[in-house]
Amino acid sequence: MWATTEGSPSGRYGDAMTADLDIIAEQQRRLRFPVFDEHTAWKLGSDLRRRAGDLGVAVTIEIRLAGATVFLNAMPGTAPANADWARRKRNVVEQLQRPSYAVGLEAAHDGRSVLDEMGLDPRDVAAHGGAFPIVVEGVGCVGVATVSGLPQRDDHTLVVEALAEHCAIDLEGARLS
Repeated sequence: MWATTEGSPSGRYGDAMTADLDIIAEQQRRLRFPVFDEHTAWKLGSDLRRRAGDLGVAVTIEIRLAGATVFLNAMPGTAPANADWARRKRNVVEQLQRPSYAVGLEAAHDGRSVLDEMGLDPRDVAAHGGAFPIVVEGVGCVGVATVSGLPQRDDHTLVVEALAEHCAIDLEGARLS
C-alpha cells in the first residue's frame, strides 16, 4: 500500500501530486490527545462550528467517540447530503483509522482503492477529505472528527487546524500548502 522512494525530495511517495500524503502522515503522527472524552468532543465540535462561522461557510460537523455520535451540528446553509457525506467519510476512518483524505489520495496515486478491495459499498464510504482519527496517546484511535460542506482539501484542513489547537500541537512543517 505504501510506495517507497527513499531520498526523493517529496519523501515517501516521490511525486508532487502526492506530496500531501507525507504531510498528512506527519499530521496523523503529531495529532494525539492526552485524553479525549465527551467534554473534549463538545469543545472540539463547538470550536469547529465557530471556525466555520468565522470563515463564513456552512458545514456539517460530527464527532464520534467509541462508535457513538457525541457531537452533531448541521449549520444553516447545509443540505441533508452533507450529513450523508460526513457519515460516509467517518466510516472510512472507523474502518481504517486513517484520515479519509489520505485514503482518497492513495487511491488516486495507486490507481486502486483499498475500500474497493475490501468490498465496501460506495453508498457507505467516501474517501474524500474531512474525517480525521481522534487518537489518544498510549491508547490509539478512539473516535473521528468529521466536517462536510467544503471542497475536500478545505474540509480536511478545517478539522486538522482545530485538532492541532486542541492537542496544543504546532503544525509548522505539517500544513497542506
